[in-house]
Amino acid sequence: QVQLVESGGGLVQAGGSLRLSCAASGRTFSSYAMGWFRQAPGKEREFVAALKWSSGTTYHADSVKGRFAISRDNAKNAIYLRMNNLKPEDTAVYYCAADARWDSSSYWDIAKYDYWGQGTQVTVSS
Repeated sequence: QVQLVESGGGLVQAGGSLRLSCAASGRTFSSYAMGWFRQAPGKEREFVAALKWSSGTTYHADSVKGRFAISRDNAKNAIYLRMNNLKPEDTAVYYCAADARWDSSSYWDIAKYDYWGQGTQVTVSS
């Protein structure tokens, strides 16, 4: 059974940085799609970034492009989300997600992902 455990959230001032971690277990993830999503209060969950585990190819939402970066560590079975120049509008619960197959046409689609972590809160103060 796939388990995803996020960590690294917290309170940071605008302009600051955080790195979120997602520890993945229960499978060999070499063929998996891995994603970060976020949900702000009163809003729907939205795509932030995705990574094709086999190649390390990454995709980022326009709202975070140039500020956030998704990456992986094969040895640790972990993915990360490095977040720089944080803004108050980045405040949300951030979720790690996984799906057994990469699909370049739907990596941004919440419905595609079968496995989710519990989420970690990121709060950016102005």
